[in-house]
Amino acid sequence: MRTTLTLFDDVSVQLDRIRRTRHMTLRDAVNDALRLGLKELAGCRETQRDRYQTPVVDLGCCLIGGVDNVPEALAVAEGDDFR
Repeated sequence: MRTTLTLFDDVSVQLDRIRRTRHMTLRDAVNDALRLGLKELAGCRETQRDRYQTPVVDLGCCLIGGVDNVPEALAVAEGDDFR
């Protein structure tokens, strides 16, 4: 299949580097990269990670009454000199 492919600059630089070090054509470098990437993407679906759950901690009641009034909470926490 023939197609036109627009590459980002960083991808182009990486492909050129691989192409030069392995003495490959651009076509072969792109095909190898796509094969490896597609194999990796297909493999990611097969192995799912266990779901992480944040541990629950009881912090007790709020020590300053309420935190819905930010200036008041700052005044209690830092004193009246916070302004």
